[in-house]
Amino acid sequence: MTQSTTQSTVKNTVKSTVKRNTKSTTQSKRWIETKELTQYREAVKDVLSGDLDETRFQAIRLQQGVYGQRQEGVNMVRIKLPGGRISASQLSSVADVLEDHSALDIASVTTRQDIQLHSIPLEDTPAALEKLATQGLTSREACGNTVRNITACPLAGVCPCEHSDVQPVVDAVAQRFLRHPLTQHLPRKFKMSFSGCEADCAQGLFHDLAVIATKRNGKFGYKVLAAGGLGHKPRAAITLEEFVEESELLPVIEAVLALHHRYSDRKRRARARMKFLLERLGEEEFVQRYQVELQRTRQVYASDALPAANWVIADESVKSKISATGAPRDALQQRQAGTYVYPVSLPLGDLSATQMRGIAALAEQLTDKHSVDSVIEMRVTQDQNLMLLNIPEAGLEALKNGVSLLGMATPVAGDDVVACPGTWTCRLGITSSRLVSNELSGGAGDLRIRVSGCHNGCAQPYVGDIGLHGEGRRINGKLIPHYRLHFGGDGRAGGEIAVRGPEVPARMAPSAVKRVKEEFEKTRINKESFRVWAQRQEESYFTKLLQDLTVISGPNSEWLSKDFGETQDFRVLALGGGECMGSKHDVVSANFSESAHEREYRRVFQLAKKEDQALDCVDAILRLVSQALLSANGEKVLPDDIAEIVSQLAGETISLRNIADSLAVFNEEVESLRENFNDERFEKLANAQDLWTVLVATACESADKQLDVQASLPEVRQLIAVAEEQLQVSV
Repeated sequence: MTQSTTQSTVKNTVKSTVKRNTKSTTQSKRWIETKELTQYREAVKDVLSGDLDETRFQAIRLQQGVYGQRQEGVNMVRIKLPGGRISASQLSSVADVLEDHSALDIASVTTRQDIQLHSIPLEDTPAALEKLATQGLTSREACGNTVRNITACPLAGVCPCEHSDVQPVVDAVAQRFLRHPLTQHLPRKFKMSFSGCEADCAQGLFHDLAVIATKRNGKFGYKVLAAGGLGHKPRAAITLEEFVEESELLPVIEAVLALHHRYSDRKRRARARMKFLLERLGEEEFVQRYQVELQRTRQVYASDALPAANWVIADESVKSKISATGAPRDALQQRQAGTYVYPVSLPLGDLSATQMRGIAALAEQLTDKHSVDSVIEMRVTQDQNLMLLNIPEAGLEALKNGVSLLGMATPVAGDDVVACPGTWTCRLGITSSRLVSNELSGGAGDLRIRVSGCHNGCAQPYVGDIGLHGEGRRINGKLIPHYRLHFGGDGRAGGEIAVRGPEVPARMAPSAVKRVKEEFEKTRINKESFRVWAQRQEESYFTKLLQDLTVISGPNSEWLSKDFGETQDFRVLALGGGECMGSKHDVVSANFSESAHEREYRRVFQLAKKEDQALDCVDAILRLVSQALLSANGEKVLPDDIAEIVSQLAGETISLRNIADSLAVFNEEVESLRENFNDERFEKLANAQDLWTVLVATACESADKQLDVQASLPEVRQLIAVAEEQLQVSV
């Protein structure tokens, strides 16, 4: 390629980059979303025509919250509802999408306060996402290795027990880290929860990051937990900060994200969650590394903060009326006088299109059009139910009647049974968790029953009163569906991971649950809770209690070999794995994303006159971008040392040698500036580095035609000549 041709290519790249990134701030969000959905529509068209590789498309699809299903050709769309909040018009929009695009008349509320729509043909997914976007709903980053939907106590803002309404903070954090360069290519997914008081109804125990409003020595602030998780190796979170002030919360959150991004395992995705980082480092070193990241984020966000909280005096007298996941089981008077929360039971989280429209219509009817304070809000809960908020006392009876006409009612004792999709739709499902759930009840004690179709634990069996997760066991050469039982878990403050019980054949699970409930009622002491009762038992207690139910003899082996709802013998389908781990890690995209994050830090440190930190950012960008280039060209071993990277690039093609030369020049200039910093020279260096980043991105995309890193590129407004002068090479 000639010098003039290369110059032309770079100039065109720069011009297009500038054009892409010069939209006004007020239009930016809508413009970005519209562009993304247009790109997604084109990607769907290309993959269906065979012009786009399926592996590459998977990353695009998951980024937009579209999961592959157990059934070929159809997909699940996961709609993110931060804190579970949804308006009447939004719920009606979900009903429209369900009716127009799904083969099923079921919208499913999840334990993470999402709504999932199943069985949507791939070719219909662009239209579904576009319709949702018109109502301010998004599925962006509801899947993949990103910040997932942020959960919160569903009573935020109305709970009499709370110190503060955390919903505005949840909304701000959700918006801040959506499309954030640091969170686009995390080692694994990252889950957050927010609670308005020390009861921690959002169940911070098993989250990567949990924020809990608290009061200490007469002062309001937040307690922060980190590195909890469920799955095949559940682990309770540790207390990372006993107390932080409001102004510190944003730096703390970003520091934990940076810790995960920088140190969690990117090679073994099965061990890439933060709980495994804590296990590998140990608590002391984990906290030390977090403190290093926090020093940096504190400087960057010294003048930035999340929305100020409205702190109130808590009324703890109503705590007994609120369930373990923050939702009341009956109408509850709100903190605001004369208004109530009204819960609606959704068996297994299911809602039909007719029910969604009916609930939306009831909310509209009960809203006082003349009062902003009386808008009826709706929230979905971690126990897969729905709540309506701000109901005037005079409207409770009308709401009850309206809900009844839709075939719905408030929760009743025993129906707190939660289940994941299992083999209904999930590619990872081993057992039919939804069907066995129809046979289970929490009884008069209203125990929390949680059923997952595999060990990943989407139904949160490890923090239920009684939890079950599906497994397959080979007995005498025959595969038999089983459930591993768990007892006495609680994800709230003071709670713990459930006691691991025995495995029982799936068909015996209802009998096992019933027997445990009966034993609890007979042997509990002084009306102790199920959790206290279960946790105090000896290790072998439940194994002995259920031993006869685990026996598989000749006469019953045929019956036990079939799962609920099945007429054929049980088998575990090899579907190539599920997609909860996200797509294959793309080093190139991840590095360009992180370089965009470092670029923002570089700017902040430069303005703050923190020269060393700004130069550290320059170093990081050089390393990340050049490593991306090596990866795009097929290199597996990616050195961290700049000199080694220069040496590796220098042995390649002429164009890569030119980039290696420029990288060496950058490195020399950084070292020179460390000795004698000069603002003007640094500014020129930063501008040149931005242009160089675009140049390397062009080289990466040339090496991999299906790669697209444009969203992570800088705004390049400087003249090409400035970059050429600083790089000291002809580009």
